[in-house]
Formats: sequence, structure tokens, C-alpha cells
Amino acid sequence: MVALTFPDGARREYPQGITGLDIAKGISPSLAKRTVAMALDGTVADLADPIERDAKIEFLNREDPRALELIRHDAAHVMAEAVQSLWPGTQVTIGPVIDNGFFYDFHRNQPFTPEDLPVIEKKMREIIARDKPFTKEVWPRDEAKRVFAEKGEAFKVELVDAIPPGESLKIYKQGDWFDLCRGPHMTSTGKIGNAFKLQKVAGAYWRGDSNNPMLTRIYGTAFAKQEELDLHLKQLEEAEKRDHRKLGREMNLFHFQEEAPGSVFWHPHGWTLFQMLEQYIRRRQKEAGYVEVNSPQLMDRELWVTTGHIPTYSDMMFLTAQREEDSRVYAIKPMNCPGHVQIFKNGLKSYRDLPYKIAEFGKVHRFEPSGALHGLMRVRAFTQDDAHIFVTEQQIAEETLKVNNMILSIYEDFGFPDVRIKFSDRPEKRIGEDAVWDKAEAALMQALEASGRPWTLNKGEGAFYGPKLEYVLRDAIGRDWQCGTVQVDLNLPGRLGAFYIDDHSNKITPVMLHRAMFGSLERFTGILIEHYAGHFPLWLSPLQATVATITSDADDYAREVLAAAQRAGLRTEIDLRNETINYKVREHSLAKVPALLVVGKKEAAERTVSIRRLGQQGQKVMSLDAALATLADEAVAPDLKRMKQAA
Repeated sequence: MVALTFPDGARREYPQGITGLDIAKGISPSLAKRTVAMALDGTVADLADPIERDAKIEFLNREDPRALELIRHDAAHVMAEAVQSLWPGTQVTIGPVIDNGFFYDFHRNQPFTPEDLPVIEKKMREIIARDKPFTKEVWPRDEAKRVFAEKGEAFKVELVDAIPPGESLKIYKQGDWFDLCRGPHMTSTGKIGNAFKLQKVAGAYWRGDSNNPMLTRIYGTAFAKQEELDLHLKQLEEAEKRDHRKLGREMNLFHFQEEAPGSVFWHPHGWTLFQMLEQYIRRRQKEAGYVEVNSPQLMDRELWVTTGHIPTYSDMMFLTAQREEDSRVYAIKPMNCPGHVQIFKNGLKSYRDLPYKIAEFGKVHRFEPSGALHGLMRVRAFTQDDAHIFVTEQQIAEETLKVNNMILSIYEDFGFPDVRIKFSDRPEKRIGEDAVWDKAEAALMQALEASGRPWTLNKGEGAFYGPKLEYVLRDAIGRDWQCGTVQVDLNLPGRLGAFYIDDHSNKITPVMLHRAMFGSLERFTGILIEHYAGHFPLWLSPLQATVATITSDADDYAREVLAAAQRAGLRTEIDLRNETINYKVREHSLAKVPALLVVGKKEAAERTVSIRRLGQQGQKVMSLDAALATLADEAVAPDLKRMKQAA
């Protein structure tokens, strides 16, 4: 017998091997009809799976958030069946669920095109309407290879060979069509519903290796309800308009090119924006007692062996080749922390020096596959607003709480009031003893509870050297972005021999808090561009105003206006071109200039300006002094405004 505990706390015994479906039917036929899967001790499983042990059991319907992944997984299988039905001979490779959807990779002599998607969707609806049950079989390895080889599915044969010995080979069928799959799935294809959409096609190398065959990847998404799909598609449409790569070109902020993959070429306005972010963080850090440092880009590989990076992180690192005249191999730093430990170690530290806070706008390099690079959001070279706080064990919670409050305040200043906190505990691949991890996780949890903020558990997603808090921003169109982090590290300082002298003259290894506010300044810049759709608040805009002439008669006055605006601290440029004012207005609006100061003969005579604000209809005529005073007040950064008010 097995004892099963239900969500209401009731505990019942059943014969060992009974299925979830049999239990649901025994409770009520209506429950069995609406249930698509079950969860045993929180793990989602097929409803038809036999239950072999005591467990907590839950029945999932389509509306359960946990069922969304199943809906998308099942939709991927139906898409694969539709493709092979329409184009026999097409080989199916892999088809996972991803964020907001799913994809399947196919091998076909003639790649798919966007015009094929409606045809595939139509066939998918037919398959869903048949409502064939998903059934699972476990096949012997040799039989699986034979069957897939006879079908001409060479990629599936390779996948079978990749499954570790001793691991069962699961085959999921939906009617006559089947595929190798880990599962789980819902009870039938009809449970998918019709709230799905195929979105795009793309090329992808088999297993991400450019030496392997090129496949066609078809992306899609699915939801439990049509209104959820409609909302998602509308969000995607809005996201396309806000794409930072498109706006970056229009606003002349940056570009990328093949000679430096994953590295940004900043243009003047883009670099101005980048520096403003850096200067803002620098002011906030100084106010909070940090001192700024700078550590080397290139350090001996052996240092990274000692820290644990080489055995756990080397696939993300850039290493130099050994040279005849120098036997050493160097690594371009992927993070700043080892360098900061060296700075802490330089000179004897006392417990009275703690907390010791050092910060760096450190340029780091990490290898990202070329297919993963995505504008500013995913790069190989980026700048971290990185800091490390060396503390005693007793100071962990207090200092973490200070960082937490500072991060939330910063996001508020940049227009992100909706922030979610995730607690990421120990990953499977890590360094350090479990007892050390227990201590680090407990201290971080203490700070989290003291903050009074809601949080969620991000199981197993901590750094390899310590647990962390992750801060997830929600932008203007409802997308989530993970940015800042606070990480508790009781491993790295000890590995590198760092210590302080306590009040009994003992050498004690400090705890190191890793802290980043924006995370990557490049990525945060991209997030800001998309959040504001390029229409930055005046204080944040790299170009705050442009003086534009109606006729050349006003050129001299326009130059006076430019000089006055710059004296007022406004980032201002001038447009004296022999173009119509309507042309100039359109061009500067496309470039997202917040304020256009239009001047002609009349304005020159009266010493006024006609202000056109981005996104607003009409214009307002003001005296030059009044206009500049208004703009200058609006252009003050929030933290400076608070300091001014407090003075």
C-alpha cells in the first residue's frame, strides 16, 4: 500500500502501483475529466503513471500555472507531427519548452519559411481536434535505435546513444505518431486547446555546433486561454517597437560589427547615457561608504584555479595561449571578485575596518555562443557596477539589508517600482562544504526576512561559491528582467588567504558580499531603452534639447540659446541646416530628443523660444530664461534632487 496526502490534509491508502487517473476517477468522474496531470511531492508527472511510494498528491487542471509548460510541451509534439504529416521525410530533432513558448528543430533539404507557418497551424488544429491520448512506453535501447533508424531519423539515433546507460528510454505516442521524450505530458492532444501561435523560423546548427548540419527551428507559443495568448502577442508587438537595437540606431547610440562580436561600439550619445549611469551609481556608492578601486584585466590562470573558476567556470572564460618568452597562461577576468580580494589582502585589516566596502566599474569578458548574442542584452564584454563588502559573520544580515534597500531605491529612481526578489540557494555544481553553505544561506535568509519584502525561492540557482538574492524588474510592458544581485560568499576569501585580526588578535577569514546594482551597465542600458521606448525622462536623456531654426535669420540667436542652455547644465545641440522646420521636427522626434527649442525671427526679436516636447501635441512659447529654468529643474537626477532638498 501507499499513503497519499491530499491538499486538504486528508491522508488515504491505496494499492501500490495505482495511477493518478484511477484515483481521480474514484473521487469523481468530473475531477478525472478536468485533470491533465498530477504532482507528487511537488513534481509534475503523467496522470497515468503508477504511484509506487508515499507522497503528497495534487491534481492539475489546464488553468493551473504548472500546466502551462505541459500545454507548450504537448503543442511542440503536435507541431512536429503536423510537420512530418505535411512533409514526409522531414527529420525531427529536439523540441523543448522555453521561456514564453517552445520550439522544434527539423532537418529538411528545403528550409521552412514564414509562409509555411499558417499551413502547419491548420494541421495542428486538426490533430488537436482528434483528441488522441498521450501514452508512454519504455523501450529497450536497441529497439529504439532500430525503429528510428528504419524511419530515417538519424538525429534520434544519435540522441538515443547520448542517453546515459541505465536511464530508461521513454517514448510518447499520440495516436500513430511518437517521439523520444522525457515527459511528462497531459492526458490527450485535445487538452492543448487552440490558444497557440507559430511565430517564426530560424536557422540552428545541430547541437549548437557550426560543424554540424544546419536545421530549421520553428518557434511557437501556447497558453491556457485565448485572452492570455492575445495579451502576449500584443506585448510582443509592443516589444518589437521598443527593440533597443532598432532604437539604438534611430537615436545614434551604439552599434555592433563582426570584427568584435559581443562588444559594443558606443557613439557619443550612447556613451553619454552610459556615463550617466556610472556617475549615478558612483554618487550613491560614495554616499553609502564605498571606496572605488580598479583591478587588472589580465591575471595568471593559476589564480583562477585557486578561486575555483577554472574547474567550474572555464567554459565561459577567455584564456591566452602560452608564449615562448612567458610560460604562464593568463585569463581575461570574467568577474572582479578575485582582484578585490587581493586589494583587501594588501595591508593588515582589523575587525575595526569592517565592513570594508570596495567598488569597481570593472570591464569583464565572458564567452557567450555567437547564437546567444543579442544586442546589449547578451554580450561578451560588459561593465559591472560591482562591489564587494568584507564583513564579519555577525554583520552579514545588517549589511545585506542595507544593500537590499539601496537597490530598491535605485530601481525606483529609474522608473521600476515593481521589483521581485528571488532567493537562489546552492547549485549542484559548487565549491565549499555544506556546513558553510548552511551558514551562508541562513544569514541571507535572515536579511531577507528583516526586509519584510515578499520573495520566491529560485531552487539551485545560486552562484557556485554562494547563495544570492536576485532582483527582477518588471518593465512598462510587463516583461521581467533579472538585474541586481547580493551574494554571500564564505568560500572565496578563505581560498585566497584573506583574513582580518579580531579583538582577540586572532586571524579570522572574512565573509565577502558580492553586490551589483544594475548588474551589467550595457544590459541595463538596453532595458532602459526598451522600458521608456527611447523616450527617456529629461534627467536621463543623453541629449536633452536641440535648438532648431525656422530660417537662417535666427542663426545668431540660436547660437545664443545654445550657449545659455549649456550654461544651465542642459545637454544641448543645435540644428542650423537649411531644411524646413517640419522636417527637423520629424527627424529629432525619431531620434527621441525630449525638447525642441524652435527659434525664428519673431523669437529672436522677443528673446523667446517655442518649446515642442516629445510625445506632446502643439508647442508652448516662453521667455528664454523661463524655458531654460524649467528644463534645468526637470533635468536634475532624482538622487541630486533629494540631496538638494535635504540641504
